[in-house]
Amino acid sequence: MIGKYPVVTICGSTRFKDEFIQAQEQLTLEGNIVISVGLFGHADGKYDTVITPEVKEMLDDMYKRKIDMADSIYVINKNGYIGSNTRSEIEYARKTGKTIQYMYPNEVDERI
Repeated sequence: MIGKYPVVTICGSTRFKDEFIQAQEQLTLEGNIVISVGLFGHADGKYDTVITPEVKEMLDDMYKRKIDMADSIYVINKNGYIGSNTRSEIEYARKTGKTIQYMYPNEVDERI
């Protein structure tokens, strides 16, 4: 398929680095342009001293802009886990009319 490609933003806890990489590969091979995290803060731990409240606020806002650029979001919800940031991103995606897909659809908490 050559032409217009859907854009997908991956959302989820950065502690699931391997799942992010797996989803990025899968979604790309399915013909999507993938937007993902810029760093894996929870998985690597090497950014602990750099993530000030101001930087955290900037990163959260940047992720909303990544959702704005996408047609849909793809949520990594390993073991049913969806943290507060990801919940916020899902709510934002819903409000802006984005399609929402889950890596593990059988583990979705409908109260989100």
